[in-house]
Amino acid sequence: MLAHDPLAHVLYIDLSRRTFEVKARPELFGRFLGGTGVAIKLLAEECPEGCDPLGPDNPIVFAVGPLTGLFPLASKTVAMFKSPHTGNLGESHCGGRSAVAIRLAGYGAIVIKGMSDIPLYLSISRRRVTFHDASSIWGLRMDSAGRVIREREKGAGFRTIMRIGRAGERLVTYASVATETYRHFGRLGLGAVFGSKKLKAIVICGQDEVPVYDFKSYRAFYDEVYDEAVSSPTMKKYHDLGTAENVIPLHKFGGLPTRNLLSAQFEEAEGISGETFAAQYLGRRLACSHCPVGCVHIAALREPYEDEPYFYKTSMISYDYEPIYALGSMLGIGKAEDFLRLMDRVEAWGMDAMTTGVVLAWATETQEKGLISEKETLGLHFSWGNPLPYMEACRYIVEQPNEFYRALARGVKEAASRYGNVEGALAFGKNEMPGYHTGPGAYLGYILGLRHSHLDNAGYSIDQKVLTERHVEPEQLVEMLMKEEQWRQILSSLVVCFFARGIYVPERVVRLAHVCGFNLTPEDLYHIGGEIYKAKYRFKTKAGFKIEEGYLPSRIFSTPSPVQSFDANFVRRGIEYWLKIMEGKGEEDG
Repeated sequence: MLAHDPLAHVLYIDLSRRTFEVKARPELFGRFLGGTGVAIKLLAEECPEGCDPLGPDNPIVFAVGPLTGLFPLASKTVAMFKSPHTGNLGESHCGGRSAVAIRLAGYGAIVIKGMSDIPLYLSISRRRVTFHDASSIWGLRMDSAGRVIREREKGAGFRTIMRIGRAGERLVTYASVATETYRHFGRLGLGAVFGSKKLKAIVICGQDEVPVYDFKSYRAFYDEVYDEAVSSPTMKKYHDLGTAENVIPLHKFGGLPTRNLLSAQFEEAEGISGETFAAQYLGRRLACSHCPVGCVHIAALREPYEDEPYFYKTSMISYDYEPIYALGSMLGIGKAEDFLRLMDRVEAWGMDAMTTGVVLAWATETQEKGLISEKETLGLHFSWGNPLPYMEACRYIVEQPNEFYRALARGVKEAASRYGNVEGALAFGKNEMPGYHTGPGAYLGYILGLRHSHLDNAGYSIDQKVLTERHVEPEQLVEMLMKEEQWRQILSSLVVCFFARGIYVPERVVRLAHVCGFNLTPEDLYHIGGEIYKAKYRFKTKAGFKIEEGYLPSRIFSTPSPVQSFDANFVRRGIEYWLKIMEGKGEEDG
């Protein structure tokens, strides 16, 4: 990696002083590629041990990778920060136009530190940062803030606009950041970190060139990746129905969490299936920059105005499997229109849909058990399948008018610690569960994954592809999960969409990296992935993270698994084996 390569440039911004500087960091990108690898190193450098996640010392790091702007499906941005939701590593990935905008502005990474005394939004371009007073848009919903900034700022077609809604401003610990309206840094509370810094939005625009070290090979490799992306049956699935295609198969498999996981099959699954959305509501498809697939599905919801016959409001609302699970089956909502109305409200406030759904599901069951009453809910009666009280509860979570909603604004584990129903508090490492009750692979994956996400190691896939065929001991399962997670550190350092992991295999990645100036072998890649994995684990442990049985809601054992049965002892064996490996590796410096 050469110092003059734009990828090697890191933009440092200080909100307190309203200053910025650019530093060349070729040694960082040369060793850790970009994306996740560079982001965790910058986070470790800039985040003091013991810092308050909502304080000025908590940095926001954005990083892109060497394939960004060059190859299809390499269009994700990695954000890293100390999470206000878990108290340790915060990592979120987002598509849209953000990655290409950052790269074409001349940067491989952006580090934002400090805290403004008034609301701000930033305009970032090549070698320039402008600090704008955002007082007039503070308080606006996500889409409204984006609309105002689009009218003020130049660069249409080349820019990205990241912004928060009221949830971020009110420091809801699972507030999200939206880009291009329909893409998000969703999990672990980046929106709250923005809000704590009085940072309403960031506009990034650039039109630089991306250097290619071997142009002849580049053209051939580009065509190879593009052709496979548009002809792959897997990619066709993402284009046609998107991840919403998973609803019916998971229901039939017995792995679709329903009504706070009191069941794993939903009798109304057809009503919120990918097929139903495509046939009755699909308004358009979108793609991230430099992606030929178009997996972003947007529903058109047409609703009549009150007392105005023949006048209708049409809302465009994005959907995919995870929000459908969280705001659909998890809440017993089986009508597409009801889901879309709730989803639109969650989007407007700027909340993570997955966490919101799990929190509301816990609240519903807890109210059914009599542990909370309408005194705590301020008159709301939660009932499975009724979206109206959930829509109103979203407003209360953001406004936090009483102690109950202040607890809900900090996640299900915080709420359960105060109001009970711990067995129904479905969180792992304090992060609310994803939408897969497929077996021990999924749950060990959530527990041991460094983001506590299904995307860390795809344990749900191991359940469906391996455990349906044979019994696996916890130690074997942990090794499978760790191998996959270490390879995903490479994909998220390049930065490649995980949907394309079947295309970006090690041998091909080596060839593609060569035209970007990297001379690597598959063995080198796995070694780098291991170093990144260890660096992330070190950050978590320094922030106080500990694996303990308290992270295991008993509900995951009482609702039957569709594949290999497992119990708390099986999970404990897996955790102990993982700790033994990590403690051995953790003493090494990456």
